[in-house]
Amino acid sequence: MPPPTAPHRRRRDTPPPRTANTEADVLRGFLDYLRTSMADKVDGAPEPGVRTAAVPSGTNLLGLLHHLTWVERATFLGERVTDWQATFRAPEEDGVEEVVARYRETVDRANAVLDSCTDLAAPLPGRSSPSTRWALTHLIEETGRHAGHADILRELIDGSTGR
Repeated sequence: MPPPTAPHRRRRDTPPPRTANTEADVLRGFLDYLRTSMADKVDGAPEPGVRTAAVPSGTNLLGLLHHLTWVERATFLGERVTDWQATFRAPEEDGVEEVVARYRETVDRANAVLDSCTDLAAPLPGRSSPSTRWALTHLIEETGRHAGHADILRELIDGSTGR
C-alpha cells in the first residue's frame, strides 16, 4: 500500500493514565483513556476520508466511533441492538461533529450509571448480568481494539498519528 499523500502530522502521544489503586479506579481510568483517545482520533478527521473504507471489510473511521457508541449504549445503558453490522455505518446525514458529540454524550451517560456501581461483582443497575467488572473489561477490550484500528485508518486518511 502506498504511503499517505498528506504530510505526516504527529500528535502528542498521551501516556496511559495514572489512577488510584482500587480496581474500579484502574478499570475506569483505562476505559476513559481509551474513550478519549478514540474520540480524539475521529474529531477533526476530514470528509470524505472519514467515511471511506480503507480495508476490504468496509471499516471506516466514522463507522468505528458510531459502532462504539452503540456498544456503550448496549452495555451500560441497556439499549437493544438488533443488527450489530449496521452499527459500523454512521448515518449519512451526520458529520464528524455530530458522531463525536453523540459518542461523548453516551460516554457521559454511561459514566453516570457507573458512578452508581459500588460493587464490581454486582450486575449493572437494572440488570441480572453481566457483572460491572465484566462490562468494564469488555469495553476496555472493545474500545482498545477499535482504537488500534482507528490509529491506522486516521494515518491513512491524512497522515495524523499519535494518541
